[in-house]
Amino acid sequence: MSSDRDERSPERDLAFDMARRSLWVFPAWVVASGFIWGMGGALSAALGYALVIGNLAAAAALMAWGARTSPVALMGATLGGFIARLAVLAGIVLAVAQLEFFEPVPIAITIVASHLGLLVWEIRYVSLRLAAPGLDLPRPGKEQK
Repeated sequence: MSSDRDERSPERDLAFDMARRSLWVFPAWVVASGFIWGMGGALSAALGYALVIGNLAAAAALMAWGARTSPVALMGATLGGFIARLAVLAGIVLAVAQLEFFEPVPIAITIVASHLGLLVWEIRYVSLRLAAPGLDLPRPGKEQK
């Protein structure tokens, strides 16, 4: 396996694409949360966004490692990583809940809606192309960008 595969994993490409697609929605949601719940709502929504992007990046890193290691490691990293990432998300939210600025509704909406929305969007996008962004196979006689 080449070192190019290690640097550019499909998992990383998918997580990066989901993060890129979220850039036009999240700033608007943070501003809307600020109008509805005040500065605490905006900060909570921004924290939720950071948690979602961090969760996607962690999932990609764990799956890329598992895929390079073995099928058993991939399955363990996927299931164990899911449970561990949920525990970390819950722990961070519970720790931040003790702070004065914390608003539970905007962070909950941000975390749940963005995970579901980004995954559905990416599934729709991948199924339309039959390949994920960055996973297009080189075609004979065509130059790659």
